[in-house]
Amino acid sequence: MIFVTRQAHFNAAHRLHNPDKSDEWNRQTFGKCNYPNWHGHNYIIEVTVAGEPDPETGFVIDLGKLKSIINEKILDPCDHRNLNLDVPFLQGMIPTTENLVRAFFEQLRPEVEAACNQRREIIYGEVIRDGTKYRRVLSLSGNLTDYSLSN
Repeated sequence: MIFVTRQAHFNAAHRLHNPDKSDEWNRQTFGKCNYPNWHGHNYIIEVTVAGEPDPETGFVIDLGKLKSIINEKILDPCDHRNLNLDVPFLQGMIPTTENLVRAFFEQLRPEVEAACNQRREIIYGEVIRDGTKYRRVLSLSGNLTDYSLSN
């Protein structure tokens, strides 16, 4: 099995806030990430596709196509944006890194699968922030698994 990874980065603002809880609860739970006037992070996203290369092209996935998918589905809507207010597919979600990796994975999944022509065995997405990786994995059987991996 061959693993092919594409990495990209973006910058975005957000606020961690649960509207169902009190302001005090939110301050204690989320600390600086609950500032009412937002704050920003530098994010790294890695998307990996694993499988056997296509006998006609030698690709598991065309890296140029993977780059285009990541740009269209993640970077264009998220880079230099407010994740709480400006990104439709994140509306109503507390934009923790754990929730972001799930949402990004679901945004990428249909086009990545189509670009692989079903040759892939595993696809996973990671969002890296503050030295911690959050990974969502899809196996060929369709099972989803989430991992938090500290560096």
